[in-house]
Amino acid sequence: MTLGTPRPLFATARRVALLAMAAVASAAAQKAPPLGPSVSTAKPATAAAVPSAPAAPGVLTAADVNAWLDGYMPYALKTGDIAGAVVAVVKGGDILTMRGYGYSDVAKRTPVDPATTLFRPGSVSKLVTWTAVMQLVESGKLDPDGDVNRYLDFEIPPRDGKPVTMRNLMQHVAGFEEQAKDIMSTDGGHVPSYDTLLKRWTPARVYPVGSTPAYSNYGASLAGYIVQRVSGEPFDAYVERHIFAPLAMTRSTFRQPLPPALAPLMSQGYKVASKPPLKFEMVGPAPAGSLSSSAEDMAHFMIAHLQNGTYGGNRILQPATAHTMHDSPLTMLPPLNRMQLGFFETNINGREVIGHLGDTEAFHTSLHLFLNDGVGLYMSFNSAGKNGASGSLRTALFEDFADRYLPTTEQDGRVDSVTAAKHAALLAGSWINSRRAETNFLNAATFVSEMKVGARKGEIVLPFPGLNGEPRKWVEIAPFVWRDTESHERLAAKVVDGKVVRWSIDLLSPFMVFDRAPWYLNSAWLLPLLVFAIVALAITAVRWPVAAFVRRHYGAKLALEKGALPAYRGSRIAAIAIAAAMIGWGLVLGVLLSDVSRLSSRSDPIIKFLQVFGMIAFFGGTALMLWNLWVVFRGQRRWPAKVWSVVLTLSAVTVLWVALAFKLTTFGVNY
Repeated sequence: MTLGTPRPLFATARRVALLAMAAVASAAAQKAPPLGPSVSTAKPATAAAVPSAPAAPGVLTAADVNAWLDGYMPYALKTGDIAGAVVAVVKGGDILTMRGYGYSDVAKRTPVDPATTLFRPGSVSKLVTWTAVMQLVESGKLDPDGDVNRYLDFEIPPRDGKPVTMRNLMQHVAGFEEQAKDIMSTDGGHVPSYDTLLKRWTPARVYPVGSTPAYSNYGASLAGYIVQRVSGEPFDAYVERHIFAPLAMTRSTFRQPLPPALAPLMSQGYKVASKPPLKFEMVGPAPAGSLSSSAEDMAHFMIAHLQNGTYGGNRILQPATAHTMHDSPLTMLPPLNRMQLGFFETNINGREVIGHLGDTEAFHTSLHLFLNDGVGLYMSFNSAGKNGASGSLRTALFEDFADRYLPTTEQDGRVDSVTAAKHAALLAGSWINSRRAETNFLNAATFVSEMKVGARKGEIVLPFPGLNGEPRKWVEIAPFVWRDTESHERLAAKVVDGKVVRWSIDLLSPFMVFDRAPWYLNSAWLLPLLVFAIVALAITAVRWPVAAFVRRHYGAKLALEKGALPAYRGSRIAAIAIAAAMIGWGLVLGVLLSDVSRLSSRSDPIIKFLQVFGMIAFFGGTALMLWNLWVVFRGQRRWPAKVWSVVLTLSAVTVLWVALAFKLTTFGVNY
């Protein structure tokens, strides 16, 4: 997710390539920025990578959990090409078990030790930040419903006259668009300090406050800065003193690079275990995801929250404060999971569960607290794995753990087939993710990442494959609520005046929803038209010099009326410029979104050039095409020339439409 990714928001789905822009961009444009919960539409590793849950429920004892995990994890890691993992289970205020699997350093064959090996839990870090926030709320130093500007030395602009509150930040409904620049460096480089990033550019508030869940690393980082400002202590020092120390989290830090005492304990991070590791990931919005921690330390953190703010006799939150944090839901799409204050629901088997997911480029983590059962589950993987296998694995492990140890006897209902077919048809169409860039060139990623929902034989069809890589089968269990028959995942839709206007799934609903794409942004018709336009422009661009060479070879002349030659040449130059601009944007977007370390100031000169060149190409090229169209129809050219002048003009207008609609004509390098 997307320090959320999202990851940003953030897994790579490869779709049908466009000849120019989308040919490159689609390979990565659906990749949510890191450090956040993410959902992958890519085909996961083979089903064999994740063993099925046992038929008979087990008893939640250390012996049973250890035997189950030891049979579950090694094969899953090997099949998924994942280097190593940690799992911690707590129960009744104690650590039930901690297990380490695989290697923290593949080359050195260093085994993972759950007590000492550090992993990067990504956005699970936010739970520490939100806990710090609640400590200050508890002490009366911070008003969760007051304007955050009272605590800042810069201003967050209002929207519709309404300010941002800390509650808005904690529930991801402040309305911020996505921010991606300098979110992380994976090439050994450094990123600006998080307070520098906060003040450099404030993402636009693109939604009315409280109306739309849109996961925001910026918002979480802003909360960390407020902790620093209100407490008078540097953020890193504050959490060390007020959270890590009382919880005996001696192997945890937000500091980057790592302190010398902890650096030797850090696991390597991998895309896949079979390839060299990435360098230490430097996180830009640090309070949103820079934590490094051992599984044992995270177990202490889980116990504290399950014990209403207490661990080992030390209290970090009063019971009432902890309860408020755990049970202040924001309902958007009932009956799906909701945001609490920092935590989000991951309810399963009719049980109240809260938690968080976290993703960096290498590390993929989840934390779940079964509140009424006093049970906590933490897992983290140091590799993305083959086809994003770790994302599938953490979901399967959570569901299988719940089914084995905390099962349910509840049964779903069922909607009759005739009604189900009507409801499926209402859901069909193109949908856009609420977590997205809106005011800058990264908005172009939404063009190739619109979610297509279909209706087939009375059932909905979604691009979310199951663990076996096959399409999921969704059954309507209540009006406009569907269940995946092979997992616990539910989908629910919001209906207004008989029309479906919004939907999400349990995994995403607390912080991300899908709204129907406006007709003018709908890639269902724009994408084919853009493909046609770029093909036509490319053919023209290639044919012009080829035709000139052939004429020269045979000594022929270009038969044009007097005064028509400048317009003819202008249209060909326009075709070359427009095609080049789209190809350039496609290449840049593809490169930027395939490697988060390139989302930095180093790319600014290229982006600035493309913005200037694109403006000239898109607007100037369209003007030249219109001029050529006027000259051709005013003259005595034959019908093929007239038809092609129309095609070129429509192609230029189509590209200009896409460029305007998806912000390729904006200036600036804040994104």
